[in-house]
Amino acid sequence: MPLYRAEALVLRTYRLAESDRIVVFLTRDRGKKRGVARGARKSRRRFAGALEPFTRVDVTYFERESRELVRVDEAVALESAFRASSGDGFRYVGYFAELVDAWAQDSDPNDTLFRLGAATLDALAAEVPAVPLARYFELWLLRLQGVYPSIRRCQGCGAGFSGHGAWLARPAMVLLCDRCRDRAGAPDLSPAALAFLEGAVTAPPLRVADLPWSPAISREVEAVHRAMMAAHLDREPRGSRVLHAIERSEPFDYPRESAT
Repeated sequence: MPLYRAEALVLRTYRLAESDRIVVFLTRDRGKKRGVARGARKSRRRFAGALEPFTRVDVTYFERESRELVRVDEAVALESAFRASSGDGFRYVGYFAELVDAWAQDSDPNDTLFRLGAATLDALAAEVPAVPLARYFELWLLRLQGVYPSIRRCQGCGAGFSGHGAWLARPAMVLLCDRCRDRAGAPDLSPAALAFLEGAVTAPPLRVADLPWSPAISREVEAVHRAMMAAHLDREPRGSRVLHAIERSEPFDYPRESAT
């Protein structure tokens, strides 16, 4: 049975029997894996703090070609959003992990997706504001999948948005200018929201706090991203509903399992 050691992002864990866990994790070099961590609910030496959602770990596991599940032997935490001394970023880790899990493919290496996840985790640990960071992460996740429309030019006529904002056309999920829009009303993305998105295309996650931001921008970008993700996943991510409540100060905590 081959032994592998890899840097990975923990995405989900499930209880198994009295002392074990099923662990879903994304490796940098071998894609998404599912494995059994024997004794993970009791062993503090081999798994202490390493199986929380969206923790970057150094994982050792055994994999047999004919088996669906690998055997996780050890996981050592390298970085965790829960190490931040303040802020509310810990409430977003389940959401980020859910989205990475939704797009990651089993045993299919995806270095860009891994790097996006790891960089977002580093930003959370550095206490970058979680709300604009979530919009940044959604933008880049959709861009990496090749499904994000141009934020500079209308997909109808090719003209720039010229300070009028952009309208989201459904079900095509493209952005149209004020001349090509298919409905009346205010734009889905105002010029200020488009400016945030344009800045996010070139800024690293650690610099998200430097981008133009306001609650109004957050609402606009969130609504557009929720629509895009639901269209391309054929469902709305559960975490987007949770964060929608959190960001509006409603009592809704994202559930997470303890590694102990």
